[in-house]
Amino acid sequence: MLRQFWRSEQGNYAVITAIAMVPLLAGVGGAVDYAVATNEASNLQNALDSAALVIGTQYFDGMSKDELQEIGHEYFQANLRLLHKQSTTIEYEDWKGSFDAEASGSEASFLVSVSSNVQYPGFIGGFDWPLTRTSVAAISAGDPACVLALNEHASKAIEVQGSTNVSMAGCVIASNSDASDSLYRGGSAKLTAKCAIAVGDILGLSDSSTNLECPAPMPKQYPSFDPLAGVEPPPYGSCKSIKGGKITALEPGTYCNKTISGTVTLEPGVYIFKGGKINLGGNGSLSGTGVTIFLMEDAELSINANQLVSLSPPATGPYAGITIYQAPGNTKDLTLNGGAGSSINGFVYAPDARITYTGNSDTGSDACLRIVGDTIKMIGNSTVKSDCTNELGGRKMYAGRVVRLVR
Repeated sequence: MLRQFWRSEQGNYAVITAIAMVPLLAGVGGAVDYAVATNEASNLQNALDSAALVIGTQYFDGMSKDELQEIGHEYFQANLRLLHKQSTTIEYEDWKGSFDAEASGSEASFLVSVSSNVQYPGFIGGFDWPLTRTSVAAISAGDPACVLALNEHASKAIEVQGSTNVSMAGCVIASNSDASDSLYRGGSAKLTAKCAIAVGDILGLSDSSTNLECPAPMPKQYPSFDPLAGVEPPPYGSCKSIKGGKITALEPGTYCNKTISGTVTLEPGVYIFKGGKINLGGNGSLSGTGVTIFLMEDAELSINANQLVSLSPPATGPYAGITIYQAPGNTKDLTLNGGAGSSINGFVYAPDARITYTGNSDTGSDACLRIVGDTIKMIGNSTVKSDCTNELGGRKMYAGRVVRLVR
C-alpha cells in the first residue's frame, strides 16, 4: 500500500504540499513575529521618550547615575507595561533587557540620554528579536533669576511682605515649591521683576502692586536649577584665634566655635566658620571686599536692623561671585537685616535654611545680589541689578527650564 501511495499522483501532491508548508508556515510566523516586534519596538521607543522627559524635568547638576537610573527606570517600566498590554498578551517581565541613563552638560544646557536593549521573545523556534532604542532629551535653562527658593513643598516658599518695595527689573523671581501658595505677596508690598514663576501656584501678584515684564505670573512650571549645586566648600584649616576688643580685623582662615561681634573687618579671602555665631550686637558692623564666608556645622549669621553690613565677593577663583555660603544641612536661619547704608553683593546661599532679607535702597547704587535659600522672606526695600556678569565673576543662575526631545 505504501508503494501504491508513492506511485499515486495524489500521494505525491500531499508530500509536496506537506514539505512546502514548512517554509511557508515559517515565513508566515516570521512575518507575524516581525510585525509584532516592530510594534513592540515602537512601544519601547515611546517608553524611553517618556523616561527621558521625566528625567529632564527633575534633573539637577551633579545628579548621580544611580539617581538617573532610579527616576528613569520607574517611568520606563510603567509606560512600557501600559503600552505593551494594549497590543499583546506577553508580560513585560518575560523580556530580557536592560535600561541605561546618563547626562552631560553644564550650567544652563544639559542632555539626558536613555537607552534599552531588549530581547523580545518570538513565537517561531524560540528566536528572540533584539530591540535597541535610544531617546535623548535636551534641557535648557530659562531666564536669568535673582531670587530662588529651593524647597519643593513649603507654603510661601517665597514671601514678599509688609511695606516692602523690591525691584528686580530684568530679573526673575522663582520658587521650586509645588504648594498652593508657593510664591506669595501680601500687605502693601510692591514687586517689580521680569517675571515670577513657580512649580506650584502664585498668590497676590495680580494687582497694581506688581509690575512684571511678562504678561502674567507663571505657575505650574518646571523647577529651577540650583546654581551652586556643584560648589565644594574648602577643607578646614587649623583653627585661628581672635584677639579681644570691640574692633576686630580678621584674616582668611578657619574659625572654630567662635562668637564674632563688634566692628568686624574681613581682609580679602575665604573664611570658614566651623560652628559658632556671627552676631554683631549693638551697633556693630561687618565689612569686607573680595570675601567668601562659609558657614559650616551649624555656624550662624544674623545681622540686625541697627547694624551695618557691607560685603562683596571675589571676582575670580573657585568661589567667584559667592559672598555667603551656608552649607547644605545647616538649617540655621540666615538673617540679613542691616541698617541704613548696608550693602551686600554676590550670592547669598543657604539651600536648607530660611533666608530673611531686609534690603536698603538708600545706598545709591543697585545691588548685584543673588539670593538662593530653602525658603526666602523679603521685607525691605531694595533694588537688584539684573546683569552682574563682571561683579559675580561670570557666575549665573536661571529660572525654570525647557525640556524637549531631540532624538
